Amino acid sequence: MEPIIITVFTAVITLAAGIMAGKFIFAKNTKRQVEEAELHAKNIVKEAELRAENIRKEKELEAKERFVSLKSAHEKEVNERNRKIADSENRIKQKEQSLNQKEANADRQIKENDAIKDSLNKQLELVDKKRTELEKHQEEHIQRLEKIAGLTAEEAKNQLVESLKKEAQTMAIGLQQEIIDEAKQKANKEARKIIIQTIQRTAAEQAIENSITVFNLESDEIKGQIVGREGRNIRALEAATGVDLIVDDTPEAILLSCFDPLRREIARLSLQRLVAVGRIHPARIEEVVEKTRRQIEEQVMEVGERTVIDLGIHGLHKELVRMVGRMRYRSSYGQNLLMHSRETANLCALMASELGMNPKLAKRAGLLHDIGKVPDEESELSHALLGAKLAEKYGENPAIVNAIAAHHDEVEMQYVISPIVQACDAISGARPGARREIMQQYLQRIKDLETLAMSYQGVEKAYAIQAGRELRVIVESDKVSDQGSDKLSFEIAQKIQTEMTFPGQIKVTVIREKRAINVAR
Repeated sequence: MEPIIITVFTAVITLAAGIMAGKFIFAKNTKRQVEEAELHAKNIVKEAELRAENIRKEKELEAKERFVSLKSAHEKEVNERNRKIADSENRIKQKEQSLNQKEANADRQIKENDAIKDSLNKQLELVDKKRTELEKHQEEHIQRLEKIAGLTAEEAKNQLVESLKKEAQTMAIGLQQEIIDEAKQKANKEARKIIIQTIQRTAAEQAIENSITVFNLESDEIKGQIVGREGRNIRALEAATGVDLIVDDTPEAILLSCFDPLRREIARLSLQRLVAVGRIHPARIEEVVEKTRRQIEEQVMEVGERTVIDLGIHGLHKELVRMVGRMRYRSSYGQNLLMHSRETANLCALMASELGMNPKLAKRAGLLHDIGKVPDEESELSHALLGAKLAEKYGENPAIVNAIAAHHDEVEMQYVISPIVQACDAISGARPGARREIMQQYLQRIKDLETLAMSYQGVEKAYAIQAGRELRVIVESDKVSDQGSDKLSFEIAQKIQTEMTFPGQIKVTVIREKRAINVAR
């Protein structure tokens, strides 16, 4: 029992000693940590104070620099204002000096003008006196001459003027005729050569187009289906296409009448499809016509693209290409407009090459010269001016625009290719078989020619021969002289050129004949 107690007592003492030693060591460590913390805190405070001092110095330095820069800028601004003020003052002084000088000059000029005015007034008074004396002497001289000649001054003057006038007219007409003949002799040979070669190289078949298309049917029974109940089908078809359908006694045929070939073609294809299917009613008619119209538009674009490719024309606007395609379905005096434009383009290219000009530009102008005839919307402008407007709208060369506008002399020709396009257009239209006129128009043109010639004084008879290509004028020999015949021929030709529209050219021949008849008995 005692060893146990001793052991326990020893353990208690050892435990108490350990606890005391632990407290001593902990207190010592804690004191050391506190000292280190205080030292660290002092270091942080010192570093903060040092950093604050550095920041303060930096801010002071920045403030000084800012002040210096602001001061410098202010001084510059002040100097600039002072300079401007000084310049303004100098300008004002110069203006004042200039005004003073001008005022002095004006005063001096006024004085000089006054002196000149006084001098002129004196001279005018002297001139008036001299004029009065001269008129008096002249009047006396005229009276003496009238007594000697037996004529008044007015009569003598009129006789002299009339004689000089007749002499001048005779000389002018003769000189004019000589110049014209000489120019024709020099130009006709080369012009004929170029035109003949060009025509030969571009000769093409001409097809006269009609305003009526015949639609053939398998039997007359189909006519009733096309007409429909109470004519509803045919009215719907005419309204959708804008074409007149003529259903008469013609066996197995219906006539499609319209001046627009494009509309006739749409109507023909639409009828063909309707007859092939067999179901014909207003709703179906509108559907088929619209489908056919879209197909024709695609064909128009294809024709335009093929045309510009064949002619070697590049960079043409899409809308112009479409208008070129629309020419396929348009005619002028029975001549297909696309064939005419292609022919004109080739003629222009060849003629431009012969004359040493740009053939591509001339060909382009020749192809587009009649695009004003196929507009999408009707216009009050002529086809030449409308075509020029469209060409300008779609970015064509100014030379091409002028050639289109001037090919009927509606505007002034400003480029060299303009007369070439005009000449080639006339060549293509005047070729035999190219165009036709209805009988009424032809007879009216012949009548207008003869009436125009008969309106001149001294004309006895006038005859239009060779299908209106020549006008023969018979004048009275006692009223029209030989020189007057030349003048009359020229004046009639000019008047026909300016007042009438005609294909090709018209030759004016004035015939003056003097017959002396006596009978021997």
